[in-house]
Amino acid sequence: MSTATIDWSRLEEVVERAVRRARAEELKDIADAIRTLAEYVKKGFDIIAEHSKRIEEHSKILAEHSKRIEEHGKRLEELTKAVQEHGKVLAEHSKRIEELTKEVRELSRIVNVVAHRFGVLSEEAFRNAMRYVVEEVFGVAKVEKWVYNDAEGFVHGIPAVIEVDVVIRDREYILLEVKSRVGRGDVYELSKVGKLYEKVTGVKPRLAIIGGFMDRGVKEMAERLGVEIIPITTSLYNEGSL
Repeated sequence: MSTATIDWSRLEEVVERAVRRARAEELKDIADAIRTLAEYVKKGFDIIAEHSKRIEEHSKILAEHSKRIEEHGKRLEELTKAVQEHGKVLAEHSKRIEELTKEVRELSRIVNVVAHRFGVLSEEAFRNAMRYVVEEVFGVAKVEKWVYNDAEGFVHGIPAVIEVDVVIRDREYILLEVKSRVGRGDVYELSKVGKLYEKVTGVKPRLAIIGGFMDRGVKEMAERLGVEIIPITTSLYNEGSL
C-alpha cells in the first residue's frame, strides 16, 4: 500500500489564490456599497439644491409680497389720514349747518311774531307755528285745552268762558299762553286763570307765557304774580319793543 505525498507549495498557491479572490470580492462589495452611498448622497444633495432653489424663489416672492404689503400699508395710512381730514371738514360743515339752522329757526320765529303782531298771521296760524317752540321748551309732554264756564266772573269780573292750554309733564300741570306781544293784562289774566284752575281742580299749576315782544313793566309784574315769561326768541326779549 503506497502513501500519497502532499505538495505544500501547490497547496499554498491554491490558498493564496482563494484569499486573493475573497479579498477581491470583498473589495468589490465595499466598492459597490461606496458607489451606492455616493449615488444616494448625490441624489440627496440634488434634492437639497432643488429645495434651496425653491426656498430662494419663495423668499423672493415673499420679499415682493412684503414690499407690496408695505406699499399698501402706506396707501392705507394715506387714505386713513385723508378720511380723517374729510371727517374734520364734515364736522365743521355739520357745525356750520347746525348754526345756520338755528339762525333760520330764530329768523322764522321773528318773522312769525312780527307777522302776527301786525295782523298778517292769524292767531291759529301763529299758535301752530309756535308749537315747536313749546316742544323745545317743555320736551315731550301732553297738551290739553282746559275750557271752563266762569259763571261767577272770577277772572274778568263778568261771566265768561275761559280757555287755556294745559301742558302735563311728569305730573306737573302748566297753564300756558302763547303771545306775539305780552302785556301786563296778559300776565294778570293768566294769574287769575291759574287761581281759578286751582280752585276748580284742586291742583296748583305752574304759569307760563311764551311771548315775542314784551311791554314795559311786564317782567316785574310777572315775577310778582309767579308767571314765567319764556321768550320766543332772545332777539325780541326786551321791554317796550314795537
